Amino acid sequence: MQRDRALAVWGWARPHEKVTVSLGTITATASADAAGNWSVKLPPQPASATPVVLVVADGATRLEVKDVLLGDVWLCSGQSNMSISAGHFTTPEARQDMARADYPAIRQFGVVEHFASTPQTDVTGEWLVCSPKTASRISAVAFYFAIRIHTETGVPVGIVRSAKGSTGIEMWLSQETLLKSPHSGAFAETMRKSLAAWEEDKAAAIKAGKTPDSADFPPYPFGEKVRRPRCVTLFNGMISPLAPMSIRGVVWYQGEGNAGDIASASQYRFRLALLIQSWRDLFGVESLPFYIVQLPGYRQSADSPGGGDPWSVLRESQQKCLSIPHTALAVTLDIGEADDIHPRNKLDVGNRLALLALKREYGKTTLIDTGPVYRELRIEGASARLSFDSVGSGLMIGVKKGREPAAEDKANPLGRFAIAGTDRKWFPADAVIDGNTVVVRSPGVPQPVAVRYAFSTNPVGANLYNRDGLPAGPFRTDDWPLEATK
Repeated sequence: MQRDRALAVWGWARPHEKVTVSLGTITATASADAAGNWSVKLPPQPASATPVVLVVADGATRLEVKDVLLGDVWLCSGQSNMSISAGHFTTPEARQDMARADYPAIRQFGVVEHFASTPQTDVTGEWLVCSPKTASRISAVAFYFAIRIHTETGVPVGIVRSAKGSTGIEMWLSQETLLKSPHSGAFAETMRKSLAAWEEDKAAAIKAGKTPDSADFPPYPFGEKVRRPRCVTLFNGMISPLAPMSIRGVVWYQGEGNAGDIASASQYRFRLALLIQSWRDLFGVESLPFYIVQLPGYRQSADSPGGGDPWSVLRESQQKCLSIPHTALAVTLDIGEADDIHPRNKLDVGNRLALLALKREYGKTTLIDTGPVYRELRIEGASARLSFDSVGSGLMIGVKKGREPAAEDKANPLGRFAIAGTDRKWFPADAVIDGNTVVVRSPGVPQPVAVRYAFSTNPVGANLYNRDGLPAGPFRTDDWPLEATK
């Protein structure tokens, strides 16, 4: 349970029944309403790795939940790259990590996948105490994230994994949020029709003796037909019933499902902003930290210097959400795999997320937690000079091999910079580090106005890092319209 915050405990009893809740030595009481619903809030408690017992009792029933720790609870959500367990990866390094995973103060609650057309009040799932026997069933990203947090702070870490592969962000938003969004437009109208059609199909299923929202009555991908809703169903079944539990923050790894075309990728920034705000409202914490995994490199490297494909636009949408307070981005451009949408290196993903949390939530303010972040473009004759934030110990040309830390690469130049003039024609650029800036130029562009870096699905050769070993994320200095490519 979450330390240092009021602890919500809720449930069901007979109408008007008095319920007593105790956690260790603290106690609170409540009376169920006419429908049998009750809730209490216990006062904030400090972190403790010493187990306590949660007791809930009414006049006829006494329930005990034993071995409860007080620490930090992180909701880890998204699609397959978050849901995939550590045991999915059979590399020697992953096997060694799981064999050494004796961390009794790290636990995961795995929410069972559940699609629902209306918000639910309960979930099914299982708590696992992290050990060599259970590590293979813990989310790989959350596994490494939790280990880094716990080993550096000593605080118990609880992971709530609520993720599902092959999902778009619309599935994780509430119906109310989507329908009220000024950016939903025609999508909202299609969603209304889809949900109405689903209700009709549910009624027909009941009449035929089937159980709605079960394996016999699944939802289908949104957009193929009006009768195939995709939105809101996982919010209803896997997020809404978690509230009002107290949590420390959210780790979000999703976006592949919205990177099919430029239009969807461009809209993603608005949907992600909606999700962040609506989940903060749901859990009652306006400053709830929200850490986003930016999509890694994927598919074959493209030769177009300007890029601008859907994956690059979706990464840009993720980056634009950093204007929202208490958000941060873990760049993973350098740890993807061209032929696998599920890259095996989840160690660096978890560690980079943990760096964000350690600096921003755990007081380790001297840490450098991100790579270079583009700040400003200055035109100097035929050259363009780029300046950056988060340069840390300085800029470097880096190379990343597997799970090894990034190292300085003295044998190769900076790669994947492109430059354009007023004609908006992009040319590969020569780029050199000059102090804490990068100077970019091309003989084909005598009067530059814009620069792009690593702005494609898999920009092999992108190698700008800070000397703290963290990569720069992709960026562009222009806001020119992009072609509606698939």
